[in-house]
Amino acid sequence: YGLIIAGQTKPILEWAQIPAGIYTMGSPISEVDRSKNETQHQVTVSTFLMSKYEITFEQYDMFCIATGRKKPGDEGWGRGKRPVINVSWEDATAFADWMGCRLPTEAEWEFAARGRTSTPFNTGNNLTSLQANYDGNNPYNKNAKGEYRKKTLPVGSFVANAYGLFDMHGNVWEWCSDLYGPYSTSPQIDPKGAKSGKTHVRRGGGWNDFARRCRSSYRDNVSPVYSDYSIGIRLVKS
Repeated sequence: YGLIIAGQTKPILEWAQIPAGIYTMGSPISEVDRSKNETQHQVTVSTFLMSKYEITFEQYDMFCIATGRKKPGDEGWGRGKRPVINVSWEDATAFADWMGCRLPTEAEWEFAARGRTSTPFNTGNNLTSLQANYDGNNPYNKNAKGEYRKKTLPVGSFVANAYGLFDMHGNVWEWCSDLYGPYSTSPQIDPKGAKSGKTHVRRGGGWNDFARRCRSSYRDNVSPVYSDYSIGIRLVKS
C-alpha cells in the first residue's frame, strides 16, 4: 500500500513505461465529431513513465492525511479503488509534487492514450460501454447504444491499451500540466503547451460524457481552481 518517505507513508504506484516516439497529434479532418482545435501536427515524445491507473481515493487520501488537507467528496459512490474526483488542477499539481512526480503534458497524454493507434479511440473506430465508462446513451458515430452507469467505476475495470494503461477513455477526466492554447502546425519536440493562458487542459472524458468527448484527440480546458465529480488525476515521471 505505501512507502515510508521522510516519515510519511506515500502510496506505491504501478507504472507503465511509454516508449519514445513520433506521432501525429490531433485528428484528421475526416474524423467524425472532430473539433477545430485538433489541428494535426507531428510531435516527438521522449520516453516516460505513466501511472497505469487513475489515482484512487485510497492513494489521494494518504496525501490528505499526511499534509492536513481536506479530503475531497466521493458523491456517495465510495472511495477505495475508485478514481479520486473533485480535485482541481492545483490539487492535482500539489499531489504530483508530494509524490515526486508531475502531471502529463497534453502531448504525452495523447501519445500514451493512443497506444500506437491513429483511430478516434485506442479501441478503434468505436468505443463501447464494455470498453469504457461513459454515457452509453450517446455512442460514437451512430453506433449501438450501451450502458450509462451514472458514476465512476473502480480503476482498471476494463481492458488496458497497448501500453498497459487503463481507463484512458472515460471514467474521469485527467488533468494535464499544459496551459490551453492553439496547436503549432510545425513539428514539435516534447511540447509543453501554451506560454500563457488562464485555463489548463484536461483529457479523456468522464463517466458522464458522450463518446465523442472521450476521443484520443479531444481537448477540453477549465480553470485551475475548478473541480467536479468527473475530473481526476494520472501521474507521470521522466
